[in-house]
Amino acid sequence: MRTLRIAIACLGSAAALSLQAAPAPQASRVEVVFDHPDKFTDIKDAYVASDKGEQAILDQIRDFIVDRASPMVPEGWKFRITFSDIDLAGEYEPWRGPQWDMVRIIKPVYPPAFRFTYAVTDRAGKVVRQGSEFFRDASFQFRAVFDLSDGLRYEKAALEEWLRNHLADLKGA
Repeated sequence: MRTLRIAIACLGSAAALSLQAAPAPQASRVEVVFDHPDKFTDIKDAYVASDKGEQAILDQIRDFIVDRASPMVPEGWKFRITFSDIDLAGEYEPWRGPQWDMVRIIKPVYPPAFRFTYAVTDRAGKVVRQGSEFFRDASFQFRAVFDLSDGLRYEKAALEEWLRNHLADLKGA
């Protein structure tokens, strides 16, 4: 009986400590906004797109950018990127047959493209870098891509290169 009381007391103490030790949620250094994604050129998950599939694609892009850009942005700074258009690599070619309406065909004539604005602000909220971009990654099939199972591998590779070219030098600022 005494052992049971000690065990219960220890569990209660551990639970209380874990509640106290939980870190406060940090404000993200990176904000990704999709402006009117219903008007984007191509974020389809199939020839006949589903809202759920399109949202999953946008979530993957958002998570990827937050993951890759966060280490490049100094503590207290903020990077905001607002997409006004996305055109995923490849296209659906349903004329190939009924089974092909869910297969994205990747060819050099279907490169990924992105249109967005971005801004980087320092701790005081002063804009230190901003711009408007449109880029079509015509050499997307020549990039080193390591996760061949990732359906957004070409888009992620292009975005990662853009992030490195435009944000990597911020840590020295």
